[in-house]
Amino acid sequence: MPSPVRASASTSIRRLSQTARQLSNGSSPIHTMASAQDYKTRAVGAPNTLDYRVYLENTKTGLPASPFHDVPLFADESKTILNMIVEIPRWTNAKIEISKEENFNPFKQDTKKGKLRFVRNCFPHKGYIWNYGAFPQTWEDPHHTHPDTKAKGDNDPLDVCEIGEQVGYTGQIKQVKVLGVMALLDEGETDWKVIVIDVNDPLASKLNDIEDVERHLPGLIRATNEWFRIYKIPDGKPENQFAFSGEAKNRKYATEIVHECNEAWKRLINGQADAGEISLANSAVQGSKGLVGGNDKEVASIPKANPQPAAPIDASIDKWFFISSSSN
Repeated sequence: MPSPVRASASTSIRRLSQTARQLSNGSSPIHTMASAQDYKTRAVGAPNTLDYRVYLENTKTGLPASPFHDVPLFADESKTILNMIVEIPRWTNAKIEISKEENFNPFKQDTKKGKLRFVRNCFPHKGYIWNYGAFPQTWEDPHHTHPDTKAKGDNDPLDVCEIGEQVGYTGQIKQVKVLGVMALLDEGETDWKVIVIDVNDPLASKLNDIEDVERHLPGLIRATNEWFRIYKIPDGKPENQFAFSGEAKNRKYATEIVHECNEAWKRLINGQADAGEISLANSAVQGSKGLVGGNDKEVASIPKANPQPAAPIDASIDKWFFISSSSN
């Protein structure tokens, strides 16, 4: 069971507001700025099973915390360091994701036709080639068509690829800085992939924009493009397509996307956007539509920690697939 997440010195800012007030129409939700050490993981069940869940828990209150809604997007007052939630550690295959529909949005393994989903190993890649996750308090609005991609959002938190050298774990909160972004067009929807680096990585001071990645980590951007193009082919699907001819846009553009998706989330949590089946349950966003307290039924429904050893997986998950694509 992983220990609570350690926070860097740059994220020690903690402002616990004592003056939460009722929101007026159209105003932003009030939330406190918290650091990664304010949260720990609560595992329930065995990895590689349908019942496996990982919840976040607020270490100060003991209440469950939503990785979608409760964890602040920005880790410093200048908004240059962001909190990223790790869903899938690098080199692993299980498609773990934030469950949008369940109370407090735990991490679970995605399924298709009742079976657990694993990504295939497309040679020479092993599983996911970065720590893969999401930015909290962001939402790709499915009702909004982006003017550059000409496609609507995919109804998920904003996806993040963290390219540092340390392998993360599910539920980890990393402090990162934005370097660039790619725009995958997944089944007609805009699916942004923001490229970031952990601020504690040895290379972090040298990576400040997308062109720095090729200089210091040659081949990684090309491999990222290839991975997203081909990873569904072993399952019988065609190559994925990109906006901008697969180009990775720079930090400035990526930062604008992050802020746009943060504004969309504010509309979602305020009840100004149709949430559909998304659970808005949270324990820290004061004045928000889904705020719950310690005695509410949503909190009582969250199980206690009960970590179990990982279940075995089929040996075929480790198989290599050799892909010959039109872009190779």
